[in-house]
Order: sequence, then C-alpha cells, then structure tokens
Amino acid sequence: MAPRAYWKGSLKLSLVTCPIALYPASTQAERTHFHQINTKSGHRLRQQMVDEQTGRVVDQDHKGRGYELSKGKYVPIEEEELEALKLESTHTIEIDDFVPAEDIDERYLDKPYYIVPNGKAGADAFVLMRDAMKRKDKVALARVVLANREHVIALKPLGKGLLGTTLRYPYELRDEDYFADIPSPRVSKDMVDLASHMDKYEAALKALVKRKAAGKTIEAPDEKEEESNVINLMDALKQSLGRKKAATPPIKGKKRTSARRRGRKRKAA
Repeated sequence: MAPRAYWKGSLKLSLVTCPIALYPASTQAERTHFHQINTKSGHRLRQQMVDEQTGRVVDQDHKGRGYELSKGKYVPIEEEELEALKLESTHTIEIDDFVPAEDIDERYLDKPYYIVPNGKAGADAFVLMRDAMKRKDKVALARVVLANREHVIALKPLGKGLLGTTLRYPYELRDEDYFADIPSPRVSKDMVDLASHMDKYEAALKALVKRKAAGKTIEAPDEKEEESNVINLMDALKQSLGRKKAATPPIKGKKRTSARRRGRKRKAA
C-alpha cells in the first residue's frame, strides 16, 4: 500500500507554480516498541485520566485544556478559541530566498520531507524549478503551514525530486550555557538569522492565554472558501511574454525615417 501524502498544495517560484505533495522522509515504524502489561495476567494495561485532587476517573466529556498561570491555577481554553487561532493555509510554498547550505545552523534542522509533483500536469514545471535550484547550488527558503503552524522550510534538489526540511524557531533551542567556560568561536556574518522568523501560532496562543486571564474571549472566524493557487506553466510563460511585449512599444522614429527615404527615392526617379 502506497503511503499517503502528508500535505498537498503548490510550489511557487516567480511566475511558475506547480502542484506538489509532501511525504515524510523519516519513520519510526521499524523501531521496536513495547506496551505496558499486567505481569500476572499478561494483559495489556490501559491508562485513564484521573483528577489529581479527588483521584476519580474523569469522563471524556469533562476533559479540557488549560494553561497553568501559577502552581495549581489554570486558565481554561476552549476548542472554539483554538479554532479561531488557526492560521489560514494558502496551500502554497512560495520560495522567498536562496542561501548557501552552509549558512543554515544544523541545530535548526527539524523534520525532512520528500517533495514530488502531484500529478503529471505539473511535472514539467516541477522539473523546471528543481533544475533551477541545481544551477544555483543553493538552498531555497520558503514558508508552509503544517498542522495549523507556519514553518520555515528549506528546499534542495534530491535525486529526481526535492527534499524539504522544516526549521526550528530560535525559542525551540536551548541556550549555549554548557559552553560558558570555553573560548568563543568566530561566527560567520553570513549565517541565516532565523530569529527574524516568528512563530505566528505560538505568539497567538500566548496572546489568547493573556486575554483569557483578563476575562476576555476570542470568537471563531467565519469559514472561507479555499481558492486554487495552481497556475499552469504555459499560462505563466504567456503572462511573462505578455509583460515583455507590453513593455517594448514600437519605435515610431524608424518608421518616419523609412518613409522619408521612400519619398526621396521617388523624387530622384
């Protein structure tokens, strides 16, 4: 059975857009996994949610989420309020920049994905963009919304396809306190500054908690119909050619000159 795509959308580079699919490049399926069992009966154990104060099992209907403001004090967060924070996915990975691979700190590399064209219709455009990346010999930086969070993703050619690796945000890395007593190394000025990229969903979550703690609520927005962002390769090329033609108006001076020359020839005859 073929694996299912984790994400489907479009890849955009300048005027060229093609449909693509993302597949996880890593798996834990082959790892050895254990289950907790009753050593007397050999039966598998199941966990239950228990109220830490009363010790009683909590029904599924009474389960909820809360943010701990202080020890034992929680701000309840409703599912509708989380829905209101969901980032609107454009289903488009638009390439913003190209950087040398060595300029990306390896600590920021997170999850790898295989990127392939989604259908035969976009294969030509996909190959066009893949080969353009090969010629640049650099890593492309873009943004993508996965699981309601916006991620910075690094793209580079891999075989016939592309490898996309999501990057961690600076707040997800620990400080280098362990190296406090070691002389500082020279850091290249060309290193990509990922601190300039903000996790919008995480920032929205913190704002939600702050509003809830102040007794305010957030309403869920109205649903919007999704628009297709897929642009045909030929349409993109025609659009590009159309712009060039519009930008180069006919030179009138040459026509007048040629007309004068024809008039002189008639008089001479």
